[in-house]
Amino acid sequence: MTDTPPDRLSTDPSSPYFDQAALERGIGIRFKGAERRDVEEYDRPAGWIRVALGKKVDRHGRPLTLKLSGEVEAWFERPAADAAGEDDVEG
Repeated sequence: MTDTPPDRLSTDPSSPYFDQAALERGIGIRFKGAERRDVEEYDRPAGWIRVALGKKVDRHGRPLTLKLSGEVEAWFERPAADAAGEDDVEG
Protein backbone atom coordinates (compact mmCIF):
# COMPACT_ATOMS: atom_id res chain seq x y z
CA MET A 1 0.00 0.00 0.00
CA THR A 2 1.29 3.48 -0.80
CA ASP A 3 1.62 6.44 1.56
CA THR A 4 -0.98 8.38 -0.43
CA PRO A 5 -4.62 7.75 0.51
CA PRO A 6 -7.11 7.01 -2.28
CA ASP A 7 -8.61 9.98 -4.13
CA ARG A 8 -12.08 8.84 -3.07
CA LEU A 9 -12.99 6.83 0.02
CA SER A 10 -16.19 5.90 1.85
CA THR A 11 -16.86 4.41 5.28
CA ASP A 12 -20.02 2.66 3.99
CA PRO A 13 -19.30 -1.06 3.28
CA SER A 14 -21.90 -1.13 0.49
CA SER A 15 -20.12 1.67 -1.42
CA PRO A 16 -17.78 0.84 -4.34
CA TYR A 17 -15.30 3.31 -2.75
CA PHE A 18 -15.05 1.38 0.54
CA ASP A 19 -11.48 0.21 1.33
CA GLN A 20 -11.07 -1.61 4.65
CA ALA A 21 -7.25 -1.64 4.52
CA ALA A 22 -7.09 2.14 4.09
CA LEU A 23 -9.63 2.75 6.86
CA GLU A 24 -7.70 0.54 9.28
CA ARG A 25 -4.65 2.80 8.87
CA GLY A 26 -6.76 5.81 9.76
CA ILE A 27 -7.46 8.70 7.42
CA GLY A 28 -7.00 12.31 8.46
CA ILE A 29 -9.11 14.88 6.60
CA ARG A 30 -8.56 18.62 6.43
CA PHE A 31 -11.50 20.47 4.85
CA LYS A 32 -11.16 24.19 4.14
CA GLY A 33 -8.18 24.34 6.50
CA ALA A 34 -9.87 22.63 9.49
CA GLU A 35 -9.43 19.00 10.54
CA ARG A 36 -12.66 16.99 10.46
CA ARG A 37 -13.41 13.72 12.27
CA ASP A 38 -17.01 13.31 11.06
CA VAL A 39 -16.40 12.62 7.36
CA GLU A 40 -18.39 9.70 5.90
CA GLU A 41 -17.00 9.99 2.35
CA TYR A 42 -14.64 12.29 0.47
CA ASP A 43 -13.48 12.97 -3.09
CA ARG A 44 -10.25 15.00 -3.29
CA PRO A 45 -10.19 15.74 -7.06
CA ALA A 46 -13.84 16.85 -7.10
CA GLY A 47 -13.37 18.82 -3.86
CA TRP A 48 -16.19 17.58 -1.61
CA ILE A 49 -16.91 15.63 1.57
CA ARG A 50 -20.04 14.02 2.99
CA VAL A 51 -20.82 14.40 6.68
CA ALA A 52 -23.59 12.86 8.78
CA LEU A 53 -26.58 15.12 9.38
CA GLY A 54 -26.91 14.71 13.15
CA LYS A 55 -28.53 11.46 14.25
CA LYS A 56 -31.04 11.37 11.38
CA VAL A 57 -31.22 8.14 9.38
CA ASP A 58 -32.98 7.10 6.18
CA ARG A 59 -35.54 4.29 5.99
CA HIS A 60 -32.72 1.72 5.70
CA GLY A 61 -31.02 2.91 8.90
CA ARG A 62 -28.09 4.61 7.15
CA PRO A 63 -27.20 8.14 8.30
CA LEU A 64 -28.43 11.05 6.22
CA THR A 65 -25.48 12.98 4.83
CA LEU A 66 -24.78 16.49 3.67
CA LYS A 67 -22.37 17.16 0.78
CA LEU A 68 -20.01 20.09 1.38
CA SER A 69 -17.76 21.55 -1.34
CA GLY A 70 -14.29 22.96 -0.78
CA GLU A 71 -10.58 22.12 -0.63
CA VAL A 72 -9.97 18.58 0.70
CA GLU A 73 -6.65 17.22 2.00
CA ALA A 74 -6.24 13.59 3.13
CA TRP A 75 -3.41 11.66 4.78
CA PHE A 76 -2.81 8.37 6.56
CA GLU A 77 -2.58 8.65 10.35
CA ARG A 78 -0.53 5.45 10.75
CA PRO A 79 2.20 3.96 8.51
CA ALA A 80 1.56 0.80 6.52
CA ALA A 81 2.23 -2.44 8.41
CA ASP A 82 4.94 -3.60 5.96
CA ALA A 83 6.58 -0.13 5.98
CA ALA A 84 6.85 -0.25 9.78
CA GLY A 85 8.56 -3.65 9.54
CA GLU A 86 11.13 -2.35 7.03
CA ASP A 87 12.38 0.29 9.50
CA ASP A 88 13.27 -2.41 12.05
CA VAL A 89 15.49 -4.39 9.62
CA GLU A 90 19.21 -3.71 9.96
CA GLY A 91 21.31 -3.64 6.79
